[in-house]
Amino acid sequence: MRYAPPGLCLNDFALLRDDDGTYTVLHLQGPWTAEFDHLRMETSYGRATSADLVHWQPQGTAFGNGLPGRFDGQAVWTMHPFRHGDGGVGGAGMAMFYTGVSGLTPDGWPLQSVGLAYSDRTDGTGWRRHGTGPVVEADPRWYRTGERMGWRDPFVVRDDESDGWVMVVCASDASLPVEVSGCVALATSDDLEHWTVHPPLVSPGDVDELECPVLERLDDGGWLLLGSIGQTRGFDAWTAPRLRGPWTRHGALGPTGAYAPRVIQAPDGSRVVVHTTPRRVGLTDAGERCRGMLAQPKSLVVEEGSAPRLEWWAGVDAWLGEETDRATAHAVGDVVLSGRTEIVLRTRTGDGEGYGEGQPALSVGCDGKNLWVTGPDGARLGETVLTEPAAVLRVLTVGEYVEVYADGVFVLTTLCYSGRAAAWTVVTDGQARTIPVRPVRLPDPDRDDASAVWPGLSEG
Repeated sequence: MRYAPPGLCLNDFALLRDDDGTYTVLHLQGPWTAEFDHLRMETSYGRATSADLVHWQPQGTAFGNGLPGRFDGQAVWTMHPFRHGDGGVGGAGMAMFYTGVSGLTPDGWPLQSVGLAYSDRTDGTGWRRHGTGPVVEADPRWYRTGERMGWRDPFVVRDDESDGWVMVVCASDASLPVEVSGCVALATSDDLEHWTVHPPLVSPGDVDELECPVLERLDDGGWLLLGSIGQTRGFDAWTAPRLRGPWTRHGALGPTGAYAPRVIQAPDGSRVVVHTTPRRVGLTDAGERCRGMLAQPKSLVVEEGSAPRLEWWAGVDAWLGEETDRATAHAVGDVVLSGRTEIVLRTRTGDGEGYGEGQPALSVGCDGKNLWVTGPDGARLGETVLTEPAAVLRVLTVGEYVEVYADGVFVLTTLCYSGRAAAWTVVTDGQARTIPVRPVRLPDPDRDDASAVWPGLSEG
């Protein structure tokens, strides 16, 4: 249901689908700690495979730093592998653009550039670098190149105006104050190995960092751009009729906590988004947020005349059990709303003398357009304002992870490590009733390491 490599945290990633339907994720990986040094701790890509985008099996490390002194000798960050007709070897294979870090500026800012590797294979392994230097670097005419620079997270697609290629990159617009300079840079190439850098494709002027850009060709020939927003820790969506625009911004597609999205075709043929979700160090509500895990897919819906949205993906249903009104630590439940409603998912265990016993420890509340999640003593863990009042809420809990869908649309996510599993109780107008839920079957229920799904406190 969620995935991180054994004992480690997962950060930005890329998804592949092989001819036999096997999915591969390549991902940044590092220790599970709040004091995270991304120059010393993100030095390799982990690899895992799946048949369904839900149950992932770790397959070890697939790529690492370059030799000392090279552009990628200090760290390797976000990557984009994709099918390439000859892979540089005369047969079917892949090309991969990736971020290399050579060191730090005098003020401690990472020096970033983009490199290229090829593979004869299509399973995310067997990479060999193209040369010893980067293939694309920031152009100082448009982008910061030293202190507070950005030149990472490349994503490459076929150009819709030529036979060549287009690359988008997370960058810093040199014409804007650094606090609002996050932009998506543009570069073009005829052969993947020689690139021309252009002015920004998108420069909103109101974000500090616009990370992990993704380009997706839509069914009508237009384009979708996803960009992760540093301040909100969510991601926004833009659409355009052509790659070079004009681009229309639609605002947040994923709520705070959902980050670094990728788009891929699911086994059922639908288009889905997979994203990361954080954890807290020490598995407590007081722990610092840290890099986390891969969350389950969401259906990507793009319709003419409306903003893109993420909805519940039916592929998860295969992992749900029969309805029950018993307490369960991992579950999905649907609630029809009527006035101000509170859904109690977990209760407190008390202090040994019964204090707080049975009181709510995790609840979801909704009143018209206002939606929120609270922890012990009513502390707000997350909240949002819906565009329209919802008729039905779907709530998912997997360990500490909580997702809320309003009329099928993914709108809120948070973390809560408090309480014990309880029968779900809905309180409306002072009247309480128990509702049935569907238990979630975990792909690896017996896994026992730092990245396993948090089991929660004992049921009772």
